[in-house]
Amino acid sequence: MDSRSPLTAPDFSLRQLSYLIAVADAGTIVAAARSLHISPSAVSDALTELETSLGSRLCVRRKAHGVTLTPAGLQVVNDGRMLLREAAAIQQGLRSSATELAGPIAIGCYPTLAPIVLPPLLSEFGAEHPQVDMSLVEVTHDQLAGRLESGEIDVAFVYDTMIPGIPRRASLFRLPAHVLLAADHPLAGQPTVRLDDLIEQDLILLDSPPSATHTLSLFEAQGLRPRIRHRTSNYEAVRTLVGRGLGYSVLVQRPRNPASYEGFALVMKEIDPPVEPVAVDVIWSAEHEPSARVRALVEFAKGVQWPRVQGAAAVVNPMAPTAPEAPPASTEG
Repeated sequence: MDSRSPLTAPDFSLRQLSYLIAVADAGTIVAAARSLHISPSAVSDALTELETSLGSRLCVRRKAHGVTLTPAGLQVVNDGRMLLREAAAIQQGLRSSATELAGPIAIGCYPTLAPIVLPPLLSEFGAEHPQVDMSLVEVTHDQLAGRLESGEIDVAFVYDTMIPGIPRRASLFRLPAHVLLAADHPLAGQPTVRLDDLIEQDLILLDSPPSATHTLSLFEAQGLRPRIRHRTSNYEAVRTLVGRGLGYSVLVQRPRNPASYEGFALVMKEIDPPVEPVAVDVIWSAEHEPSARVRALVEFAKGVQWPRVQGAAAVVNPMAPTAPEAPPASTEG
């Protein structure tokens, strides 16, 4: 006879938890109700009932300032995300078979990696497992803290530096940083570029963690201090400003299109002396076991033929179109 105490159902419902999480994400009861397609009063009543069941105030409601979670509310939201995901996994697990995966995967991705990493995942992995529902969250490293552990994000694709926490990980590929120049820049014809040849010129800095820290560390390692003219967290804005001749940049990702949004030709130059390549990792929580679909996604990612740099030549597409009036595109890297 089983001597364990019988499990009892809690006094609150999963629906009430989902309403609290929706309010936490939306910031207001009205916005949460709109996303849930129910009335604000129904959301408000559910929050009140949940607070009564738990015997704790979960949020502060102010008409002019929205909703602010209390420390107890933050804990319930974090735990509730995990509980709802586990409940969804139970439901989806019954729909899965031994040969077909089903259910949700929340994928986090560093913004500049998204155009490289996401297409094969959504296209090829999605075709292999049509019952897996993949949702996407673009996050910089500082925005990732706690989100793997809470279950809000199942798996993330990031650079291997400044990763919060101690997640499990697998390395996918490595790329060294390069200097990005306008095609008519005086150094554009050189096979390589030295950082000390650039310090008197304007740097367009990709100011998105950890990219900015990594870029500046390359200069610091040589005792140099670059002259930063513009900072932006938008990768294509960096390429556009460089294409217009407003400065140079130091980047890692190497898009196949050798032109900016406006059609101005760009060239990628290897750094001399060579710098240490940056690894791109797939990471997932070490605090709980991943689902079968997450394990399958990780294994798929490890088998993809990711971009490589051979010698000093960057991987670019010589057939990529450029604007007619832009300088000739270069495929040197």
